[in-house]
Amino acid sequence: MNTSGGLTITIATEGDVAQILTFIKALAEYERLADSVVATEEGLRATLFGPRPYAECVIARWNGEPAGFALFFHNYSTFLGRPGLYLEDLFVKPELRGKGVGRSLLSYLANIALERNCGRLEWSVLDWNASAIGFYRSLGAEPLEEWTIFRLKGEALSRLAGH
Repeated sequence: MNTSGGLTITIATEGDVAQILTFIKALAEYERLADSVVATEEGLRATLFGPRPYAECVIARWNGEPAGFALFFHNYSTFLGRPGLYLEDLFVKPELRGKGVGRSLLSYLANIALERNCGRLEWSVLDWNASAIGFYRSLGAEPLEEWTIFRLKGEALSRLAGH
């Protein structure tokens, strides 16, 4: 997809794995969660481009150079009876923010959602990230304040599974 100026957005390929991991680490650093990243190129290659891909990714380039990415996967709404897209990660290099890269990535995903007959596009945002919240609101997105995200991981996940 060519957009205005020097911005292009393309579907990531296996050759983009190193760049995807670089973006993930940069996002984690921004979110103050750098110590939480255990992803590897090998793991990303297997889960994004292996026999059963679990997620998809698009890469934004500004004048040919990596500028940002969006990693997403399908979810499903039983109430709508339709699939949706869940945006797991959106990241734009700090020096390129304000140039329309993030908006273009979200617009690209919105088009994918419509092409795939998805009923919605949703994501989570850290409650302290006021600039992201303001940006998302400016696009017409609304927070779901009545919902709380729960997560099982590590030992708690294994315990529930009976291991």
